[in-house]
Amino acid sequence: MPLQLSKTTALHFSKTSLTNSLSSIPTSKPIQDNHSTLLSLASAPTIPFSSKNPSWARIPHEPISHPGTSMSTETIEERLAGVPVYALSNSNEEFVLVSGLSTGKSLGLFCFKQEDAEALLEQMKSMDPGMRKGGSKVVPVALNKVFQLKIDGVAFRLIPEPSQVKNALLEREQAGLSDDAFSGVPVFQSRSLVLKSQNKSYRPVFFRKEDLEKSLSRASHEQHKLNPAFKQGDIEVAVFEEIIKSMKEGSTTTWDDVVFIPPGFDVSTTPPKQ
Repeated sequence: MPLQLSKTTALHFSKTSLTNSLSSIPTSKPIQDNHSTLLSLASAPTIPFSSKNPSWARIPHEPISHPGTSMSTETIEERLAGVPVYALSNSNEEFVLVSGLSTGKSLGLFCFKQEDAEALLEQMKSMDPGMRKGGSKVVPVALNKVFQLKIDGVAFRLIPEPSQVKNALLEREQAGLSDDAFSGVPVFQSRSLVLKSQNKSYRPVFFRKEDLEKSLSRASHEQHKLNPAFKQGDIEVAVFEEIIKSMKEGSTTTWDDVVFIPPGFDVSTTPPKQ
């Protein structure tokens, strides 16, 4: 279900700099920290807007440091750097923010699917003629740069792909869990997949179920036989924001071996030994 905007309320747009935010994006075809509020949309509700004084947020040139965490901010950001999300910007490469009636906060929206961001832009253009003249466009942003954003009164929302929310709910249903909605950005993993690098093992976590399935198939093909570790129900679903929270709060025994795979990519893997 595409994101819908209320047509009966006014829009107001403020801007935030896109400086240094376009780095680390793959050329081919996920966070709450102490300084900003990051919310997620499992579905696509109507968002009311009102006119407020402009707010400005800037991506810092240096990473934000949080002493005392078991995983450093730099380490977490490195694992997010290759994952693109899509935001709306003007011709000056500044983010477009919208002000919400219900929360009193400005919203910065980041879509995991480019087409969702483009649909959102078209809705905004239809509601605000100024958007059509200002050179507004959809731009890719490295997810680690979203992680660095901070400003009081601004909520940064990650909007997952609707198809992946559906996939997550179906997987949970098959696992015996009945949910009508998914709170957060769904990610997918399998115990059948292990990445090896410099004598270390890592678990790939995918933002698309289809990419995980392709990687499972690739692993089986590379061994010239069916993957003996893969079985129905082997795919596990987690919440991206909860993984990041666990990393920040020191739950490294659970998530310290995770690497995030950008949407549209599959990986060559080494299945675990039996």
